[in-house]
Amino acid sequence: MFLSKEQHARLGDLNVSKVAKKGLLYTQTGTPYYASPEVWRDQPYDHKSDIWSLGCVLYEMCTLKPPFRANDMNGLYKKVLKGSFAPIGPKYSKKLETVLSKMLSVETNLRPSTQELLEMHEIQQKAAEIGINLKGDLIQG
Repeated sequence: MFLSKEQHARLGDLNVSKVAKKGLLYTQTGTPYYASPEVWRDQPYDHKSDIWSLGCVLYEMCTLKPPFRANDMNGLYKKVLKGSFAPIGPKYSKKLETVLSKMLSVETNLRPSTQELLEMHEIQQKAAEIGINLKGDLIQG
């Protein structure tokens, strides 16, 4: 996580640069614990891979452990491709569990885009509860 001088949080990785061809990226990059199944398979990937990585970070923020763990890279590869992970625990809501399960969907087409994520009922409801309009303005009242 990086913090800009404007105090905006950014998710990033200081690994190998990515090369885009026709909107898809081809180099395998990133930290193995946060790499999406398509990156592990050495397949083209897009912004949905970033949603996976963000889901991994969110999961780890809740549990203090990555969602996929193994003793070696081959074991980690198998766990990521299977896509099953332990629940985050009863102190967190089922809504958060739902959001995480969508973000960590092995099937890229089932993973939400950033816009779809922000439009999810669970996200909208929580944002409203804490007084945030996801368009950037504070909710009045």
